[in-house]
Amino acid sequence: MTGTMTEVETTVEVVQRVRAADGVVRLVLRNPEGEMFPPWEPGAHVDLVLGEGMIRQYSLCGNPADRHTYEVAVLREPDGRGGSAFVHDRLEAGATIRLRGPRNHFPLVPAARYRFVAGGIGITPILPMLRALGPSADWTLLYGGRTRRSMAFADELQDRYPGRVAICPQDETGLLDLDRALADPDLGTVVYCCGPGPLLDAVTARCTHWPEGTLHVERFAPAEQVDRPATAFVVECERSGMTLPVPPDRRIVDVLDEAGIDVDVSCEEGICGTCETAVLDGVPEHRDSIQTEADRRRNDTIFVCVSRSCSPRLRLDL
Repeated sequence: MTGTMTEVETTVEVVQRVRAADGVVRLVLRNPEGEMFPPWEPGAHVDLVLGEGMIRQYSLCGNPADRHTYEVAVLREPDGRGGSAFVHDRLEAGATIRLRGPRNHFPLVPAARYRFVAGGIGITPILPMLRALGPSADWTLLYGGRTRRSMAFADELQDRYPGRVAICPQDETGLLDLDRALADPDLGTVVYCCGPGPLLDAVTARCTHWPEGTLHVERFAPAEQVDRPATAFVVECERSGMTLPVPPDRRIVDVLDEAGIDVDVSCEEGICGTCETAVLDGVPEHRDSIQTEADRRRNDTIFVCVSRSCSPRLRLDL
């Protein structure tokens, strides 16, 4: 699933911090030594390694052609786990932090037509997609938010793409009219959606009658999972030659860590993709919020922070 982009871990400096909307700041990051960043494609995100062991994922929203800076926009979440508060309260211009990435589980695929639906800060991964498509592409954007003042980049989008972008503040126009926007399946059209969970669920429900593979979503929080009883299984680690039992009450990643097999982790919720591991044999029980149904049927990758095994044995490329 992961794109072929080169990932790095490096120190970056905040060279610019600007207010993008009510409760949203945009950060421009660069390497303090002036080195270029790895190339990236629309839909990619990076990890910011914040204080006190916090690691948070933010979509890149700048220009992929600019190899000297990365740009992210961060919404302050009053009920969050502290990452957005750290960014808003402590990351001023001149601050340095660690960055990991980029990686991409939300790539822009070739299509005849595109329908973009964004809610709130979910506009960020879509911005570089619109830039990449160019003036001749057939696309529209439906962009919703609580208020016009809370909608980052709204004015910029309307000015740059007149006639293609519908800005829909909830206090002015109500909820997004998804029934109208997604009423009729359109062969050759793909739908991209990013935003709050309820919006993603609503778009998913309306796309059930569209052709498989039409809908592409990116979540900032894990999707609700069917409650399934956990069973024990065995993980065979191909490269290390270790065979490890995974009891019902333990995660694969924890068993691997205890055995000294290092796997990078970040969100530990199955939404960021950091712990993606190749499956060589066996049938994973997918509990992540990243893969499409087609991805899952291939059974060639697993996110070991949340997923388990349907088969008694699971052989991994570790």
